[in-house]
Amino acid sequence: MTHDNLTTAANAVTAIPAADSADAIAHFHASLRFETDCADVHAALASGAPGFVLLDVRSPALFAQGHVPGALNLPHGKIVASKLAAYAPDTLFVTYCAGPHCNGAARGALRLAQLGRPVKLMAGGVTGWLDEGFALSRQDADPSSDPRSAA
Repeated sequence: MTHDNLTTAANAVTAIPAADSADAIAHFHASLRFETDCADVHAALASGAPGFVLLDVRSPALFAQGHVPGALNLPHGKIVASKLAAYAPDTLFVTYCAGPHCNGAARGALRLAQLGRPVKLMAGGVTGWLDEGFALSRQDADPSSDPRSAA
């Protein structure tokens, strides 16, 4: 294939032209304000000072089967202001669920945003975590730091 064929081929990928650089920069910069990935979360947690609270928004049963080490379990349907009262208003929360086939992380992120909380979604969830080669924990998180223990 010649270089000319690479730039002139007509197909489903090329039928709609790519955005110009300025639009692409704005789009991808904005997307990183909403999402993070498993490798970045892993590195931040390993640093000992991640700067966020990681929330597994799946059910307690799924959390018990395996979760990201350091995550707290708060199912997305139970995210309410009273469960977050122990956290400063500017605390960043990162939500995750089972993986790309699950919208629980987005539901949890939406609830947090509706409560005025800064939030990002960890793209990939448990599936992405495992795909990166990271281990899950089957130990319960420290109950004293669990947001569900708040009134």
